[in-house]
Amino acid sequence: MRPARPGDAAAIARVQLVTWRTAYRSVLPVEVLDGWDEATAADTWRAAVTSPPTPGHGVLVAVEQDAVVGFAAHGPAELGAGEAPHPAGPSSEVATLLVEPRWGRRGHGSRLLAAVTDLARADGTARLQVWLPEQDVVSAGFFESAGWDRDGWVRTLDTGGTPLREVRWHTLLEEAGGGR
Repeated sequence: MRPARPGDAAAIARVQLVTWRTAYRSVLPVEVLDGWDEATAADTWRAAVTSPPTPGHGVLVAVEQDAVVGFAAHGPAELGAGEAPHPAGPSSEVATLLVEPRWGRRGHGSRLLAAVTDLARADGTARLQVWLPEQDVVSAGFFESAGWDRDGWVRTLDTGGTPLREVRWHTLLEEAGGGR
């Protein structure tokens, strides 16, 4: 586990593509998956690593056998329309956490989540959140096993095809075992 480097961008884009094509084939429109531009995605990830929008944004990678096998992107949480800040304090968001399926069940996802949690705690974050596709029972089970719960917020994203409904999960970091 380490912070991503600019040279990891192509590997991060590859992990995202393989994971989306494997795990989200029934969730994301075929046009999105088949029209994937890996070079553009790598450029986007390189920019996220070298020029994050705020000091609170970051990208971490999981490495096995000298290969990037997973990653997590995190940053300050954006509030929903009409949403007040959480009374416990600042919130951060896991923007994405993906582990290439062939490297799954080896603890990479748990270590990525723990690292994001540790960084958030160190920055004074009181609450972490993540948006998950409603149909993604695997990721929901992963976050639930780490002590996260749904918080009642739902959003619908325009994917260029069938709208994607997402539910928000969260954990309070000051609770015993929260985010672990």
